[in-house]
Amino acid sequence: MSTMTVTDLAVPIPGSKYHFLLRRLHSLSGIAFGGYVALHLTINASVVEGSVYQTQVNTIHSLPFLPLVEWGLLFLPLIYHAIYGTWIALTGQPNVINYAYGRNWLYLLQRISAAILFFFILFHVMALKHGLFGTGLSFTWQEALASLGRHMHQFGFVTYVVYPLGILAGCFHFANGMWAAGITWGLTVGARAQRRWGIVCLVLFLASLTAGTTALVAGINIAPAVARALPTVTP
Repeated sequence: MSTMTVTDLAVPIPGSKYHFLLRRLHSLSGIAFGGYVALHLTINASVVEGSVYQTQVNTIHSLPFLPLVEWGLLFLPLIYHAIYGTWIALTGQPNVINYAYGRNWLYLLQRISAAILFFFILFHVMALKHGLFGTGLSFTWQEALASLGRHMHQFGFVTYVVYPLGILAGCFHFANGMWAAGITWGLTVGARAQRRWGIVCLVLFLASLTAGTTALVAGINIAPAVARALPTVTP
């Protein structure tokens, strides 16, 4: 796989002198969200021990000013990352057909994973947090294990297609984005540094994917009797 330095293939905003700053903010917001994804998957992996999972959920929801924390550290950075990332995707110049280097393929896959992740996060938040698709898919934090089990037993397509794709896209986007961040911030200038950082990012990908897969399998394995502890109401 080529380790050549990838240039910025996105077209700068016409007439904008703030492209450098906006690009760095996009990278920072991606790093912040990637850290959240890693933490979120790790906490969800504790579903293998139901009481531990409930304790983790209780701890999160006992945080003071939780909505402010969520918006300040999660939703606003995510919204900015998505908006500017959309600009990058629309103005990018992928050249994988002419130059089938490994990094060019990863550049293309990064954009594809971003699109998958956008719709997955939208579904995930609207379903669990806001109950947009009915309480059958909603999440009740006071009964975390039961409501998670109910969620996972509602629709096979959601369980066996949506979540595997979402987890895979999220883990890949996070790890590959961290590799690109090394170049963005001038930390991995040479080919050797990029190879070494690539190994670290591969470990990040495998570790987060393992946590996500563990959480998914554990959620699927929640006994139907536990999942039926909460009533299901269609929208």
